[in-house]
Amino acid sequence: MLTSKAPTASPDTGLLASLGAWTWPGTAPDGQPVAQILLAHRLGRTSHDSPEAISTRMKHFADTLGGLAQPQDPVADAHATLVTAGSQLLLRFPSARWGLKLPSHPQWTRLVHDSGQATLILGLDPLAQTADAPRVDAYLDAALAHGRLLFGFVRTTRIATGTSRSSSGRTVPER
Repeated sequence: MLTSKAPTASPDTGLLASLGAWTWPGTAPDGQPVAQILLAHRLGRTSHDSPEAISTRMKHFADTLGGLAQPQDPVADAHATLVTAGSQLLLRFPSARWGLKLPSHPQWTRLVHDSGQATLILGLDPLAQTADAPRVDAYLDAALAHGRLLFGFVRTTRIATGTSRSSSGRTVPER
């Protein structure tokens, strides 16, 4: 595992709100089970959301995560953390006030808890947030073939049930 470079800035709230997230249990190149997370920008709704603009935004986002790897390169740790509280998972980013709640199901959540990490896949092209598994598979195949995916690992941190994280990152009791 490589150490990634220092993040350049935190992702802004607008970018986080524009992301779609998909999770599934997969298999690593060494045959071991791995929890996978795909983040992709949703389809553009304005002239500012051209495919080129979305790609540029996503590359900048990859830089904020410390630089993610191309498929042929060794994968580094991303500057993001999976915060787990029971079956709920939140992807937190460096210096960002908000995180991204991830969709989860028992098999995937168990894999995250057991391994303490997940593979983060960042798509550079837009994908509809309503994309189902076959459409996500087609997206991944096409994006991989054209070098439009970036990869990193995210580690987990657990917080006790009945607590949550404040905006400063401290664990606080829930009321």
